[in-house]
Amino acid sequence: MTPPSSPSSSSLSSSSIALISLTKSFAWFDSEHPFYLTVISWFCIVAANKQMVQIKEFRIVMPMSLEEYQIAQMYMVMKMQQQSSTGPEGVEVLENRPFEADVYGKGQFTSKIYRLQSKAPAWLRTFAPADALVMQEEAWNAYPRCKTVIKCPYFTKFCLTIETVHKADNGHSENVHNLSKEQLAARQVEVLDIASTSKDYWSYAIGSSNIEFSKFKSKRTDRGPLLEGWQDRCNPVMTAYKLVTVEAPYWGFGNRVEQALLAGERALFLESHRNCFGWIDEWFLMTMQKLRELELQSDSTLNARIGNGKTTSTETTQDIDRIIHPSKRSPITLSPAPPRHHLSSNSSLSSLVKGI
Repeated sequence: MTPPSSPSSSSLSSSSIALISLTKSFAWFDSEHPFYLTVISWFCIVAANKQMVQIKEFRIVMPMSLEEYQIAQMYMVMKMQQQSSTGPEGVEVLENRPFEADVYGKGQFTSKIYRLQSKAPAWLRTFAPADALVMQEEAWNAYPRCKTVIKCPYFTKFCLTIETVHKADNGHSENVHNLSKEQLAARQVEVLDIASTSKDYWSYAIGSSNIEFSKFKSKRTDRGPLLEGWQDRCNPVMTAYKLVTVEAPYWGFGNRVEQALLAGERALFLESHRNCFGWIDEWFLMTMQKLRELELQSDSTLNARIGNGKTTSTETTQDIDRIIHPSKRSPITLSPAPPRHHLSSNSSLSSLVKGI
C-alpha cells in the first residue's frame, strides 16, 4: 500500500470556490448597489482564505540516538494507547503489518480507530454527534520517515496528515520535508521543549506525566537532568521534524476546527515525547523483536477491552504491567484479535460503529 500524497497548500477547497462563485449570483447588485457587492466579494475572499490548508512544522529535540528513538517511540505508543483505552473509548487496532512502497521503502503499516469523544472541546460536541468524533488513522512507519493520515467518516472532506522526518541533529535543519517556496511561505515552525509543560485545554485532556526534567536522571543511562539550553549540549541527540497539514473545508467552523486540531497535536507531541524520555529506563536496550511481540499482545488486549466496554484504571494498569513485564507473572499466550472491520468510502458511520 502506497501512502497518499499530501494536499497542496496553495489550492482552495471546494467550499472556497463555491463562495467565490457565489458573488456571481449577486451580479444584480452591481448597478444599483455596488457597495453591497463589494462587501459580499470581500466576505467571500476572506472566507476562501480561511479555508486554505494549514501547515505547521513541530520540531522536538530528544536526548537520544536515532536508533534509541525508534524503540522509545514504539514503546511509548503502545503504553499510551493502553493508558487511554479504559472502556468504550480508546484505540482499536485494525491492522498492523509490514508494507513496501516506492516512496518510503519497507516499513510497518497500521490502521486504527480512535474513539476519544469525551476529549473533544465542548463547543465541538454541541453540534457534532458522538459518532462524528470517531476517527480513522492509517500510518506508514518506514523509520526514519513516517506518514500518518487521519480522517473522519462523518466529515468526509476533513483530512489531517502528519509527515515525520527524524534526523541526528538538534533541530536546526530548515527544510527536511523538501517543501516548495509556496509551502515554505505558508509553513509555521514551532520548537517544542520536552523539559517544559503546558496548561492549555488539550494538555489537560491528554494528561500529563508530571515529570520534572530539571530534576530527572535516568538510572540506566545516567542522562538528565534537562536544564536550560540542554538541546545544544546533549549527546546523543536527534530531532523529530513533524509536518502537520490539516484541512477542514467547512464554512463557518472549519478554521476553528483546524486551529483546535493543531493545538491538540501540539499537546500530544509534547506529552508523548516527554514520555519517550521519561520512560527511558523501561525501554532502554529492548530489542525490536521483543517490541513486536509486545505490540501483538497489546493490540489484542486493546481490542478486547474496547469490545468489553468496561475497564477500570486498576485493570488498565495491570494490563500494561503484564504486557511490558511478562517475567513478573505467568507466561503470556497471545490470543487472536477479534474480527476486524475496515472503513470504506461508501460505508455509513452508523453501520461502522455498530460493527465495531
